[in-house]
Amino acid sequence: MKIKEFKEYLEKEGIDFALFYNAGMETNPNFFYFSGFNGAGTAVIGKSPFLLVPKMELERAGKGNINHVYAFKKKRAFQSVYEIIKKRKLRHKKIGIDKSSLTLNEFISLKKHIKSKFADVSNYCSKLRAVKTPKEIIYLKKSCSYADKIINKCIVNFNEFKTESDAAAFLVYETKKSGLEISFSPIVASGKNAGMPHCEPSNTKLNKGFCVVDFGVKYRGYCSDITRTIYIGKPSLNEKNVYNILLRIQKGAVDLVENNKKCSELYDFVVKSLGKDAKYFTHGLGHGIGVEIHELPNLTPKSKDSIKDSMAFTIEPGIYVPTKFGIRIEDSILFSGSAKILTKTSKDLIII
Repeated sequence: MKIKEFKEYLEKEGIDFALFYNAGMETNPNFFYFSGFNGAGTAVIGKSPFLLVPKMELERAGKGNINHVYAFKKKRAFQSVYEIIKKRKLRHKKIGIDKSSLTLNEFISLKKHIKSKFADVSNYCSKLRAVKTPKEIIYLKKSCSYADKIINKCIVNFNEFKTESDAAAFLVYETKKSGLEISFSPIVASGKNAGMPHCEPSNTKLNKGFCVVDFGVKYRGYCSDITRTIYIGKPSLNEKNVYNILLRIQKGAVDLVENNKKCSELYDFVVKSLGKDAKYFTHGLGHGIGVEIHELPNLTPKSKDSIKDSMAFTIEPGIYVPTKFGIRIEDSILFSGSAKILTKTSKDLIII
């Protein structure tokens, strides 16, 4: 997205251009971010960016962010890149690479075909992606809107599900029916299973008690993330109180979000607010969302990140008592002058 800003960084660092490679099995987020294309290919980002893709992908790749798109010849990817570099007479004394996604074999192949010095640009790319453009914000809002619609439908139909897998499959089906992809495998954890933050849905009967439903979709490559905890059966007064305490803490953390606020301070607020139950809060408070479901900023106790305008991230405190119960309440947030909650599904305890 921010190709102009990235090119300024390359010039400052004395890097002639950056090369992003995507084998097509699992999309390289930085490749997608700059190219707007989610298939196999190589993006070369410099003074005049270009993209190489398989011949059959030429039309689809041409709809992305890069105007100059070429087809690979029947040779290795980096050999085709080098041929274009020679043809265009591009300077290539120092090339930027994405070490976060380039495998050792790919790097060996790259060095074989292109003689140059190489510099890792992955950390800068992560920081660049943390602050969203207006176009990205539109995509994130739409992604969250779809996630809301689907998780609401799941909750309304919850009595029809017999197992955790049934509920998870419903979320996946509704996502596919909407022409979207899931941003991660949904979590549906009921009863004592909810005491494990990342419990995978099992083909066992939905248990009475709290049930954590964690879900998100991808809209035009941008991820949403939402968690709601419902109750199956009749909650006790104490269970209602525990849920409402966590809800107040979650809302309080959202209210504390402001420009330049240290992410670690938001985490510390939640730990302090939980008091004796802080030992049952076993993960970070949140994470950035964008072309990846986990990106900057990190809302963890040792995080060096701070909130900046146009950042998108989650706030998701939880309480997990092993073998007993678990509760998590999560929203996707956009900071734009103030914290704006993008996931609108009600957080009042829903009893099934």
